[in-house]
Amino acid sequence: MTTILSPERPATPVTARRSVQFVLTTGLLPALLILMCVVFAIVEPRFVDGSNLLNVARQSVFLLLIAMGQMIVLINAQLDLSVGATVALTSVVVASVTAASSGGPESVLLGLGAGLLLGVVIGLVNGCIVAFWKVPSFMATLGSTSVLTGLALIISKGAPIIGLPMIFSDVLATSSVLGIPVPVLLGVVIAIGMGVFMSRTAPGRNMYAVGGNRAAALVAGINVKKTVILAFVLCSVLASLAGILLTARVGSGEASLGASFVMLSIAAAVLGGTSLFGGEGVLWRVVLGVLFLGVLSNGMNLLHVSSYIQELVIGMVLIAAVAAERLKRVA
Repeated sequence: MTTILSPERPATPVTARRSVQFVLTTGLLPALLILMCVVFAIVEPRFVDGSNLLNVARQSVFLLLIAMGQMIVLINAQLDLSVGATVALTSVVVASVTAASSGGPESVLLGLGAGLLLGVVIGLVNGCIVAFWKVPSFMATLGSTSVLTGLALIISKGAPIIGLPMIFSDVLATSSVLGIPVPVLLGVVIAIGMGVFMSRTAPGRNMYAVGGNRAAALVAGINVKKTVILAFVLCSVLASLAGILLTARVGSGEASLGASFVMLSIAAAVLGGTSLFGGEGVLWRVVLGVLFLGVLSNGMNLLHVSSYIQELVIGMVLIAAVAAERLKRVA
């Protein structure tokens, strides 16, 4: 009696799709980040110097804060193009407030309070325009960008605002705790807090529901308008915090700060797997996206790559991230 051996069954289309999705969402970015670090370490040994790695972390904090806010808005199936202008206006306002203070410890609190309050106001305005007037977030925040930029230029009269108290920069830019710079420590603490908020609290989970299926969220009793407004407020507050830290770092208020953060924050969020169509996004992946861009920029600077070429490379990275996002949805 002969036994007929059936050939091995090929992988099913479903298994293949799952494999592609796993690579695109989980495995690809960490592998590319490690590979890039290895290449830079070989080509330029200064890359692995402790002071340089600390500098990468310090420089990445500003983008991390803004990218986290952009992630929250994207999860709600929205987009905030005003984050760069929010950074600029915050810088000008905080510099004006602290420069007019007595220069004591209270100047730090005044600067923080003014900047964060401004972020709340900007977020409320953007959120209300989108939620109640039903203006597409792209157009609403594009208009906000012009308004905020104009205000920053009017207040600063087109020139840097100087005269900030030394204690402001000492506390928020140059001081450290256990060898960790205060901005880096703040970024880590806020990232952990935002991760818990998005994954463990009802408002955070509601954002995924609203971005994934707005109609179903309404049926489930979720206050969609309130959720959208909260997302824009959080995004603007995080952008304002980045503006405060940047102002402390440069020691002046400048209306030109933040221009590049719009594209970079979207790139970091999408690189980290946040969907442009809403409902998907995990904070730790966004952190990896920020580190990827930070390491890429630092490595190119060490290799003396022209700023024009760096712009080209960042643009290509953004296009590749969007293409990967599209491929993930098709696969």
